[in-house]
Amino acid sequence: MIHAAKALACGLILSLGLSLSPAHAKPPVATGSGGAAATISEQASRSAMIILNKGGNAIDAAVAAAATLGVTDPFSCGIGGGGFMVIYLAKENRVITIDHREMAPAAFTPAVFQANGAPIDFDTAVASGASVGVPGTVRGWHEALERYGVMSFDQVLAPAIQVATAGFQVTPTFHRLVAENEAKFQNFSTTSALYLRNGRAIPAGAILRNPDLARAYRAIAADGLDAFYRGPMAQAIVDAVNRPPLAAGKSVRPGAMTLADLANYEARIRQPVHSTYRGYDLYGMPLPSSGGVTVAEALNILETFDLKSMDRASAEHVYLEASRLAFADRNAYLADPEYVDAPVQGLLSKAYARQRAALIDPRSAAKDVAPGDPYAFQSDQSIPLRPPGARQPVESAHTTHLTVSDKDGNVVAYTFTIESWGGSGIVVPGYGFLLNNEMTDFDFTGPRPNVPEAGKRPRSSMAPTIALKDGKPAFTIGSPGGATIITTVLQSIVNHIDLGMPMEQAIDAPRMSERNGTAISVEPGFAQGARAKALEQFGHRWEDRPEEIGAASAIVFHPDGAVTAVSEGKRHGVGTAMVQRPAR
Repeated sequence: MIHAAKALACGLILSLGLSLSPAHAKPPVATGSGGAAATISEQASRSAMIILNKGGNAIDAAVAAAATLGVTDPFSCGIGGGGFMVIYLAKENRVITIDHREMAPAAFTPAVFQANGAPIDFDTAVASGASVGVPGTVRGWHEALERYGVMSFDQVLAPAIQVATAGFQVTPTFHRLVAENEAKFQNFSTTSALYLRNGRAIPAGAILRNPDLARAYRAIAADGLDAFYRGPMAQAIVDAVNRPPLAAGKSVRPGAMTLADLANYEARIRQPVHSTYRGYDLYGMPLPSSGGVTVAEALNILETFDLKSMDRASAEHVYLEASRLAFADRNAYLADPEYVDAPVQGLLSKAYARQRAALIDPRSAAKDVAPGDPYAFQSDQSIPLRPPGARQPVESAHTTHLTVSDKDGNVVAYTFTIESWGGSGIVVPGYGFLLNNEMTDFDFTGPRPNVPEAGKRPRSSMAPTIALKDGKPAFTIGSPGGATIITTVLQSIVNHIDLGMPMEQAIDAPRMSERNGTAISVEPGFAQGARAKALEQFGHRWEDRPEEIGAASAIVFHPDGAVTAVSEGKRHGVGTAMVQRPAR
């Protein structure tokens, strides 16, 4: 009977065009016509294609891909977290955004991550019920489907349910992420049972099934968002936060979430951040994501320089300095707009960008620059607050990004997360998904714009971006990576527009992330190369522990109607890009 059930499940996977094979089996670049998808997972990209081929639009396909990523990439994303979706609606020629960022429970106070007036250890805060924010993903998917999709939850969740039921082959990257989080996962009995074998990471090559997550998806498919925010699943979430399912001998900080916190959660439909850069119209996420504003400010600064006339090292020096200045402002001013009246208009002003650009020395790197004063560039100057410069806060670098388009020209750029690799480490008993640790995105002490408060959404760096040229989609770009998301998106745009790289080269190029710190984040091997040596002549210095930065996905829209989907060619185990009708 077991063998028969296994055969049936595998048959369903094959009938849907899915696969048990590792996520890097398909190429990371695909060109053709019709719809397109780029994700970090082969199964997720295939799920998008299945929905597009069944008549769904880009919004439906994006939710299908996201749900599948919750199975195959559960340490980056899932229904226990939240995110930001940017949507271009072709018929209406407009861009909207859906903010479904996690929210602080009503019991939160600014001192929630303090003990005796001092901030608690960051890792201790992460692996706890206290770090869990009210998840927004399911509510965000509901809003996207109800407002802009043409399919139901039942239809778009079907591919993910099949992957969770039949299982998928654990990749070396998946194994590595579990191994790196063994200590956190060992705290919780449910997490250990799902991802550990005899206390150790599930091995690469094993087939991992998650019937509890399939159960959660089936409940949502049948009863919609109420299945998540009310009833047994909601009770299981609250219980897991307030009384984490601990392994023997373990203890962590409990949370204080209520059923009312879940039932009261709302997504926000927000106007996008709109900026221009060298003839392109760029649309990104508004607050509480700082990504759209910070990318736009940095590009406005860069627009005052003729990067194409510069040698590579000089252009990259200016890119790093523009990022430094934008991050100084980001850290000082930006937070949840329902709690902080941030000077967004001033930060997006071209005149303000010229003022900031004048601070860049074309021959020398600055050190820890101060925030500017954008209030003089606001049309409303009644705001008296001039906050001091803020330190670069700790922000986990583990998220995922996907992008989808359809044959009618609709486009979705979607970044969503559970924060750290594996989030809080807590798998909800009976439902198979990890809960976020998004509350650690708040600053632990103040006064700061981004301190914890009841009902507040922590500042994010997610920067899903859609670019238009002459009123039509030109490209999308986005990435995971915590605060390095901003620099990955910024550097990819500069590589593509200013340095003339095809998008696949723009994404694959070595990344440098300057966030107004004492040293620049770079990837392994970069500091020993010729480009690093050239930039060191300007005074730039590199962090001692290089790590992979981001895992971007993009779609390029060509003038002849063709599309090119692009995912990572080397990071995070290599991504997967697909189009409905590949070019021959």
